[in-house]
Amino acid sequence: MSKTKEAKATAKKPRVAQNPPAGVLAVAPQHNHASNKGTPLHIDWFDDIQINLSATERRCDSLAGRRTVKKEFQAAWLVKALHCIDLTTLAGDDTPGRVHRLCAKARHPLRDDITAALGLSDMPTKVGAVCVYPSMVGPAVKALDGSGIPVASVATGFPAGLTPLPQRLAEIRYAVDMGAREIDIVIHRAQVLTQDWSALYDEVSAMRAACGEAHMKAILATGDLKTLRNVYKASMVAMMAGADFIKTSTGKEDVNATLPVSLTMLRALRDFGELSGEIIGFKPAGGLRTAKDALSWQVLMKEELGRAWLEPKLFRIGASSMLADIERQLEHFVTGRYSALTHHALA
Repeated sequence: MSKTKEAKATAKKPRVAQNPPAGVLAVAPQHNHASNKGTPLHIDWFDDIQINLSATERRCDSLAGRRTVKKEFQAAWLVKALHCIDLTTLAGDDTPGRVHRLCAKARHPLRDDITAALGLSDMPTKVGAVCVYPSMVGPAVKALDGSGIPVASVATGFPAGLTPLPQRLAEIRYAVDMGAREIDIVIHRAQVLTQDWSALYDEVSAMRAACGEAHMKAILATGDLKTLRNVYKASMVAMMAGADFIKTSTGKEDVNATLPVSLTMLRALRDFGELSGEIIGFKPAGGLRTAKDALSWQVLMKEELGRAWLEPKLFRIGASSMLADIERQLEHFVTGRYSALTHHALA
């Protein structure tokens, strides 16, 4: 069977994977995650793909029963999740002061007493990145100076992505010039709904070029794409065009990150890796608020792609309030008591 046919069969019939597949993905732990070089547009890689919705939902429903983590193991998974959070503020009333507070929480996400009780005093915790609007990149870069935490910026007319392309590209360049090391672009959803793959590929390729050395995360806004087939196809085109990460949602759609959508994107990511040799990251975002959510998506990543995809180079969680709940759960592990959620700073 050809590689193209193998990729199509993968999405048609979901597999139960304990370990990463043979081939390029099996060596992911040694991969440094350089920028995705992209490929030419290969419509034949995905054009006649079929997604079994009931099988996808059944696979997601089985995750909780297949792998559960308790006590010290759960605490370790939650600390790992903390390192993968893109701590985010994307509100219309953002100010430099709010961004400064967010960055302070990013640098010091756990209280000192919890950190000490977990034995992490010599291994300070910090989040994966701080994500803000382009106009807030400058204050964020200044507040995170010396921390090693990258600043991510949404761009390209976030969240709708409907401004003219020259303006979207100029917004990327502005954010990069201000110091953003990661750019979260939004795709033009109409190009997916009308199956105009050449237009989508050309636009995302132009955005990739505008990002320069900054890593690019392509937001698919999956709640607007209507079907899992569209989600799979949009994922493939974004990766062909050079996306370093594929991301579920802006957080502004009616439906944001869900496990079935995420599973579909991970299958596309895995198929693309087998066909192209590129290692692509994944970011769920929108509606993820609790420590339980963090565990659910980590289990999905571990089951589908393996241990390598539990590191911030390949996995991010777009969230804000989730951090407070993770801290609360870790305090419960340390003390045996639950505090009020208001006891923990939301940043």
